[in-house]
Amino acid sequence: MILEAQKKPLVFKKVAIPEPADDEVQIKIKACGICRTDLHVMDADLTSPKLPLIMGHEITGRVTKIGKAVSGLQVDDFVGVPWLGYTCGKCKFCKRGQENLCDYARFTGYTINGGYAEYTVANARFCFKLDGKYDDPSSAPLMCAGLIGFRSYHMISTSAKNIGLYGFGAAAHIITQVAVAQGKKIFAFTRDGDTRSQEFAKKMGAAWAGGSGENPPEKLDAAIIFAAAGELVPKTLQDVDKGGEVICGGIHMSGIPAFSYDLLWGERMIKSVANLTRQDGLDFFDILKDVPVKTQTQFFKPEQANEALDMFRSGKITGAAVLVME
Repeated sequence: MILEAQKKPLVFKKVAIPEPADDEVQIKIKACGICRTDLHVMDADLTSPKLPLIMGHEITGRVTKIGKAVSGLQVDDFVGVPWLGYTCGKCKFCKRGQENLCDYARFTGYTINGGYAEYTVANARFCFKLDGKYDDPSSAPLMCAGLIGFRSYHMISTSAKNIGLYGFGAAAHIITQVAVAQGKKIFAFTRDGDTRSQEFAKKMGAAWAGGSGENPPEKLDAAIIFAAAGELVPKTLQDVDKGGEVICGGIHMSGIPAFSYDLLWGERMIKSVANLTRQDGLDFFDILKDVPVKTQTQFFKPEQANEALDMFRSGKITGAAVLVME
C-alpha cells in the first residue's frame, strides 16, 4: 500500500521485493500496526516524507536474507522494526546517548519504506530480535505504541503514584497494564462522551475514566498526553499537583493555547518525547518478561489499509489496528 501524495488514499500496487544492502536484513512481514503517526504522514501534518512511500513502522516479521556486513541476526530470526530506522552514531546527540535526537536520523515508514507490504528491508542495528511469544499479529503495536508509551512513562519520576493518560488508544492501553503492574493508579481521559473508550480503560486497569473536560477525583502526580490536541496542555497542567510532570507523547500536536503562568507555577514541568532509542526497546521488552501485556487489536488485510486508517481517524478503533500480511 503506497502513499503517492499526501492527503490522498494509499494505492495498492505490486512492486519488486526489496533486496538488503550490506547492513540490512530483508524481512517477510507478519504484521504491521497502524499508528497515529501514519495519519500525520498521510494528512501532511508531517511534511517531509519520502514519496512514493510505503508507510508503517510497527513491524514484526521473519528475516529472509541478510546483508554481508550484518552480525547478530540470521535467516529465520523473528524481529521487530520500530520508528527509528537509522542514526549516524557520530553527532553530539548520538555520542551522549540521545540517538533519538540524531541530526541525521531516518525513520521507518516516513523517510524509509515501511511495513504496509509483504516484504521490507531494515538496518539490522535497528531491529529487535524477538522470542517466539511475539510471533502473533497482536504484538505489532508494541513496536511503537508500546515503545513510545514506555519512553513517555519512563520520563515520569518513579515516585509518581497518580498518573493521568489523555487519549486512551493504542499506547495508553499498553502502558496502563505496565503501570498498574508496578503499583501505579491510572486516571484515563478520553473524548468527552466516549463511554466506550472509558469502559475500555477501566477494563485495562484504570482506576478512573472520564472525559478530557472533567476533573479527576484526585490530583495527579504526572500525566501523559497521547492525544494530538494542544488544548489539553493547559487542562492537564490544571489537573496535576505541584511538582507534577506533563509529558507530551506524540510526534505532532495542534497549537497549544496561551495559558496563565499560575498553571505552570509550583514547579510543574512540560516535556516532549521525541522518537525512541534502542535502549528503550531493550528495557521495554525486558519488563515484558514479567508483565503479561495483552494488546486489544482489530485486524485488517493490507488492501484494507485505507479503511483502517479512516476508522482510526474517526475514533472507531478500540485499542490498536493491525494489518496482517499472512
